[in-house]
Amino acid sequence: MSSRTDSGRPIARHGWGPALATVLGTLITMGAVAALGLWAAGATDLPEGSFPPVVAAAVVTAVGGTVELSGDAGGLAGTEGGLTVIPLSVTLAGALVLGGGFLRPLRHRDGAGAPELAGWTARIAALWLLAVLGLALVARHTFELSLGDGPLGDLGDLFGFTPVVGFSTNVVPTVLIGLLWLAGVLVVSLAVSRDAPLPSGLLRLRTAVRPAAWGMVGLLLAAVVICLVIALVVAATRGHPAETFAVILLGLPNIAWLALTVGLGATWDGRVEGPFGLPMPHVLDEVLRTPDVSVLNLGTLVEHDGGKWWWLLVVVAALLLATAFATAACSPARVRAWQHAVRMAVALALTVLMICLMARITARLGLSVLGIGGLGEGFSGQVLLRPRLWGAVGLALLWGLVTGFAGALLARAVRRRDAAGPGG
Repeated sequence: MSSRTDSGRPIARHGWGPALATVLGTLITMGAVAALGLWAAGATDLPEGSFPPVVAAAVVTAVGGTVELSGDAGGLAGTEGGLTVIPLSVTLAGALVLGGGFLRPLRHRDGAGAPELAGWTARIAALWLLAVLGLALVARHTFELSLGDGPLGDLGDLFGFTPVVGFSTNVVPTVLIGLLWLAGVLVVSLAVSRDAPLPSGLLRLRTAVRPAAWGMVGLLLAAVVICLVIALVVAATRGHPAETFAVILLGLPNIAWLALTVGLGATWDGRVEGPFGLPMPHVLDEVLRTPDVSVLNLGTLVEHDGGKWWWLLVVVAALLLATAFATAACSPARVRAWQHAVRMAVALALTVLMICLMARITARLGLSVLGIGGLGEGFSGQVLLRPRLWGAVGLALLWGLVTGFAGALLARAVRRRDAAGPGG
């Protein structure tokens, strides 16, 4: 709702209703994307009503929360496990809805005071805190694990036990990280938006920050769209549509943004062991399925699957140059080329840092019965994917400087041509 001052200038007073609608819309979107992705992945076959808690756990991990695995197989058996992975498709869907809901009441305003923005943010944060707390409490479940046929099953029948596996969330860290995620989404939304009002003291800062922030968001979304088109073509031509749609709905940005960093020249270390796999193209699983930790970069991809992976470098370079040009074109004409280059470098470095922190994967599950079935057997395995962080950030700085300077020169040439006019 809103009111007017004596001068007639509108002052928005955001109530709890719009805040509740924003938070509920975000949760419903994230829950729907997670549920559809898990359904496509076959999670509905989990025993004993596990599906709803698993969906809640997926949403919790999407905002940075952690899921702890536990097990109890009696005195003759042992279990161990851990899971750190962010389903970035769910994260991205929630961020888009949350950012849009946050900005909607602020559009078409000349300005906004700090108390107004603080009050609107506080309402959303209070409701979001309750929502994440509820999800963290719901995202826990325990179910029995069938040992099937073979030596493990025979031992289970002989000694009369069935392993119990469960998962839960660490509530306090999950709530704190969820609030940090919320703060990050809201800050980026304000930085990117052209229409959202800011206190007068921050207007100059947004003039410097907004073009680069807008460019980085566009770069990330463009990478996701390209991967989405490729995934849909693969689903239509090579079969296995359920698995492909599971990847799209759960981990498409994981793949797209990993490819973006690899195209920059970054290196990731990884390993795939046991029955588990990465939600990624088959070639990546092959590169990482080795006895020891493997290296994933452009060189190993080319060595494993031919020279076609050099196209990744070309595509990434084109995307960065287009982003730099668009960023410079949206900036005031008085900004110099070297300033564009510095801003592009800093923005790209921060973006790559965010990707490296969010796209890493650590998953481990081990079950042994009288020493049978340790890691590497049918009921055990691990997946590891982690970046060489500072090397990736350094390459992003270098790419940002080069493409930022080139994009600024292109934008300046276009401005001069437009100023000259048709007869120039």
